[in-house]
Amino acid sequence: MATLNSIGLIEVASIATGYLAQDAMLKAADVQLLLARTICSGKYLVVVGGDVAAVSAAVDAGAGRCDGSLIEKRVITHVHPDVFPAIGMSVEAAPGRALGVIETFSASSIIDVADAAAKCADITLLRIHLAMALGGKGFVLLTGDIASVEAAVAAGAQLAAEDGILVGRAVIAAPSKELFREFV
Repeated sequence: MATLNSIGLIEVASIATGYLAQDAMLKAADVQLLLARTICSGKYLVVVGGDVAAVSAAVDAGAGRCDGSLIEKRVITHVHPDVFPAIGMSVEAAPGRALGVIETFSASSIIDVADAAAKCADITLLRIHLAMALGGKGFVLLTGDIASVEAAVAAGAQLAAEDGILVGRAVIAAPSKELFREFV
């Protein structure tokens, strides 16, 4: 596998077409499958990672199989390395630190938002949640010292607001440890 520094995704209105697109993406280039699943409203989401050229080729190949059911395709280049484990939900929470939350109307946009937040301040991305059980929305949970979390949430929320997709944002200075026990 080449360098893992870019993310590509497609969202389609048909589950059957989603499987076709996913197969085309994986055959088109040397990419890593990060996520593929049905999402709310009977749609299908495929997320891959790799180098810029491979991710671009995979997204183009997948979009080419969508026959009119493509909702969105996106390639995000030079992604902060903390984004990848947060998508995989494999980051351990550290209670006792501030908690930040940013929510968007679009599952794919939350990756851009999380990337901007991670590049802005010294925070830990805990989870990037893409669409499942959210009506197609996305959210990111991040943690760190209060000043860093405030800066990261401000940067991510500003990006989302500029795109007209910001649903909500929160910074909790001293969250209850129970908030870290279960994430949606």
